[in-house]
Amino acid sequence: MSRGGATKTKDTSERRCIATGDTAPKAGLLRFVVSPENVVTPDILERLPGRGIWCSADRAAVELAVKKNLFSRSAKAQVTVPDDLVGTLETLLARRIGDLIALARKSGDAVAGFEKVKDWLATRPVRVLLQASDGSERGKSKLWTPEGARYFDCLTAFELGLAFGRETVIHGALATGGLGDRVVEEGAKLQGLRPKTSLNNGKTVGKDKKDA
Repeated sequence: MSRGGATKTKDTSERRCIATGDTAPKAGLLRFVVSPENVVTPDILERLPGRGIWCSADRAAVELAVKKNLFSRSAKAQVTVPDDLVGTLETLLARRIGDLIALARKSGDAVAGFEKVKDWLATRPVRVLLQASDGSERGKSKLWTPEGARYFDCLTAFELGLAFGRETVIHGALATGGLGDRVVEEGAKLQGLRPKTSLNNGKTVGKDKKDA
């Protein structure tokens, strides 16, 4: 609900992807704007002023938009695309998801650690199961994704650790309601951009660790 008590309705408006040409709900696309210096700028929060340029939250789509100079075509002007635009998007989305998880943790809607997550999965509704991309597959396989929940493994143990105020985190969970839906939306975007094989150079982290 909004501050005034009115129920907020989910924004289901659609936008056209500059790479695929498909029209889809905004939730699955990334917004960019052109800065006063004519530089393509990611707008993760969708708040920056200017005409939005939209691209599917998919690594191949963004790379195609860069390769084919589609940002300039959409802006109807020659614009500069920063080096490693996809990497910048990954960093911004990972930070955004971490911020949302941290807020959920402060309100009691998120937990970390194998035993706590296992207990939540068995005793209460869970919206999101989070497991570190570089966590041990053997350890992660001991937990399950409840029906109706979403599973994400697009954050590293270090990134999850930052969100939960620990050194590293392998297992996390978010309750239904609260910020869970927003984590799902942003997590789906990051999962589309970030190839799992690129994380942590193939190394794994064994257990959740608290700060020393």
